[in-house]
Amino acid sequence: LSAINLHDPALPQQIGEILDRHRLDKRHVTLEITESAIMQEPERCLDILNALNDMGMYLSVDDFGTGYSSLSYLKRLPVKELKIDRSFVSEMIDDKDDAMIVRSTIDLAHNLGLATVAEGVETAQVLERLREMGCDQAQGYLISRPLSPDDLFSYMASGEWQLVRDSAEDLANTL
Repeated sequence: LSAINLHDPALPQQIGEILDRHRLDKRHVTLEITESAIMQEPERCLDILNALNDMGMYLSVDDFGTGYSSLSYLKRLPVKELKIDRSFVSEMIDDKDDAMIVRSTIDLAHNLGLATVAEGVETAQVLERLREMGCDQAQGYLISRPLSPDDLFSYMASGEWQLVRDSAEDLANTL
């Protein structure tokens, strides 16, 4: 969601209508909000985010650590997840400062009851280090390049990241 979206009081209703129109289960949708978008007008954004949270939407703070966030706002946001920016993740093996930022972000998120997602995972070494640090999820080219919807369902139903075929078909039918 952009900063413009977060200033639109009709956003929660619009999202609800889209979910209903396409028969999407909100459990399969994550709305990402960049840290900088939240910090532009945090009080105003908080109202919209609370309304989305009340609808049962899963909210994630994207690019955490790259903006000028205030921890006092972070603890008030109804988010469930922090996404650690790729600029820290991609160099964490060779840069001890980046590794410390990633570890600290994971610890902070977990202490606040939030899940973590590391962006920009491109090597098995980085993925293993993230596992050791307790990161909950990872995304990046190591896992997959961007996929079309058809390729996504094939990918989910086969290979190293295999889901139960019935679950993938159920998800495809939902969409």
